[in-house]
Amino acid sequence: MSDTLQISERVELLSVQAERGLESQFSRIDAVSQANTRRVLAAFQKHRVAESYFAGTTGYGYDDLGRDKLDEIYAELFGTEDALVRLQFVNGTHAITCALFGALKAGDVLVSAVGAPYDTLLGVIGTTDKGHGSLKDYGVEYRQVELVDDAPDLDGLAQAVADPRVKAVLIQRSKGYATRASLSVDEIGEMCRIIRAKNQTAAILVDNCYGEFVEEREPTHVGADLVVGSLIKNPGGGLAPAGAYVAGRRDLVEGAAMRLTCPGIGRECGATFGSNRLLYQGLFMAPHTVAQALKTAVFAARLMELLGYETQPRSDAVRHDIIQMIHLGDAGAVRRFCKGIQSGAPVDSYVTPEPWDMPGYDCQVIMAAGAFIQGASIELSADAPMREPYTVYLQGGLTYESGKAGIMLAAEELLRS
Repeated sequence: MSDTLQISERVELLSVQAERGLESQFSRIDAVSQANTRRVLAAFQKHRVAESYFAGTTGYGYDDLGRDKLDEIYAELFGTEDALVRLQFVNGTHAITCALFGALKAGDVLVSAVGAPYDTLLGVIGTTDKGHGSLKDYGVEYRQVELVDDAPDLDGLAQAVADPRVKAVLIQRSKGYATRASLSVDEIGEMCRIIRAKNQTAAILVDNCYGEFVEEREPTHVGADLVVGSLIKNPGGGLAPAGAYVAGRRDLVEGAAMRLTCPGIGRECGATFGSNRLLYQGLFMAPHTVAQALKTAVFAARLMELLGYETQPRSDAVRHDIIQMIHLGDAGAVRRFCKGIQSGAPVDSYVTPEPWDMPGYDCQVIMAAGAFIQGASIELSADAPMREPYTVYLQGGLTYESGKAGIMLAAEELLRS
């Protein structure tokens, strides 16, 4: 047995076997991390980041130099005209909602390019009734292009966006709780070209959650008008305490800002409460932290494959986000896996996760996340909707070493069945 964690010799040996042959994958991940780290460092230096930017503001938050300079750095990194990085976004869904409301008005049509978006956005759109205030309530029509064989239907997309009433197209980079593959930046670029060939005015918005710094380019480098993501995922580097960002075309960023606050105030208010240092330092760490999460995902895929489970993506696949799907097949296995992940956490390791009626979802969800930041899925976590095909979605790992340990403990739980 291990001197510290309760890991059996069988799992230790499986772990050694799993790591064999992963060198090329890890080398590829490290190369991307190095390139993105240099981009971030160059942006910090270009914008002359100084100690004075780490001072926070209170109240209205006027003249927060550090906050405003961070907006410029995000715009630099995403190759965009503008960006808005704010603690006041409560999560990624909130930021996407602000972006959609900023881009659309009554009578417009929103198209989702890859089937239904993430569960929490269904109430925002109005396809499920989650209370007053949806896009549907405000007269925005919604359509979606269904997947074909779990892949984007490019011909269907071209037809759907040709309607001149379509004023926004939403592309979700990550798979969410779907079983499709996450989209590469190249694939998003091809979708952007198809959309623009048929519709010159529609805003192309990308839900970029879980994808930042996984590749050397972002969707806005290949034609997207706006990207949106959560700071407690990739770009916060495990240090951001809350918040989200939008980056893209200036009018779309401004529209999101007006929705976040109100017309006439927009981005001018929003105190940072002494958190600027964490936002800067988290962004600086983000490429390395994302690499740690990717290595954890690759190791998890390989170990679960050795145990006979189907994984997506496979352990030898090129990654486009930090999410790893593991098809466990039954509710009991999902519970055991999540229990093992929780037992490998630095926080609340003694807690046993249970399915619950999580707001925004249409079924019970189980979540294992012993994180320093509540809900931070750049930290090792696993969650699953308690419905067929009983697939668990793993993400995060602030360090590969700790992520690996958590996966091994999850394997222990599965082997106890």
